[in-house]
Amino acid sequence: MIRSVLVLVFFFVVSAAVGMLVATDDEYFDWAVGGGLFALAVAGEGLRIWLRRGRPKTGAKKDSTQSSGI
Repeated sequence: MIRSVLVLVFFFVVSAAVGMLVATDDEYFDWAVGGGLFALAVAGEGLRIWLRRGRPKTGAKKDSTQSSGI
């Protein structure tokens, strides 16, 4: 959860900076570019969480009664 928040904060700052850099003289911030980049980051992070939760957990513990095979 903390990783997702840090990733979204990072991409919020990056998209805000890009939105300001590509803005024209008439406006201070390009909402389409900045908002679009942040929307992509939110969608990607949501997809990452969805895929991670959908996968079965691997690495089940071995039963202590099983032989190592040696």
